[in-house]
Amino acid sequence: MSIAGTRADERSTQEVGVQGTGIFTKDSSSNVLNQHTTNSGGVLVSYRYHFNRWFAADVSYGWNRDTQQNISSTGSLNVQSNVHQTTVAAVVNLPWNPARLNPYVLAGTGALVFAPTQATGATVAGAGNQAKATFVYGGGVNYDFTKHLTFRLEYRGLVYGRPDFGVNALRSGLTTNSAQPSAGVVYRF
Repeated sequence: MSIAGTRADERSTQEVGVQGTGIFTKDSSSNVLNQHTTNSGGVLVSYRYHFNRWFAADVSYGWNRDTQQNISSTGSLNVQSNVHQTTVAAVVNLPWNPARLNPYVLAGTGALVFAPTQATGATVAGAGNQAKATFVYGGGVNYDFTKHLTFRLEYRGLVYGRPDFGVNALRSGLTTNSAQPSAGVVYRF
């Protein structure tokens, strides 16, 4: 058996990860409404299955809380919400691995569910839960501490339509992009 064959047999095919995240959303403007989302932190939990050395599938769940600030000529309408993120992505591991670093890129799809907190003064009356389809793209690098334990730095971009929470005054039809840098640990098995 060759050394390459031995490595392939010993390679872990599954991993779970937990990462702390930041969420930074681009502002949007129309003739009627200026929309800003507060920056926030959150958590991202992922499961990744490696089909071979270069290709994997990733399923992730993320959570954060932010406030959608909507400014119009009639005033400010804000909605504080818990944001639940569920994505599925294809992961391509890049072929070079210098100094225990394993870079990768990813792309996929999913949904963001915006759930207003209903906190007094933090949410517009009548705002309800709303799901938005999202496109996810990004990349990162894993640093192998051991065969089973890895440190991950990752960037994800999320492209989606701005939520209106079922409130006509918040309906803009605009698309935005959220940057989601993160860092955390991964266990391989």
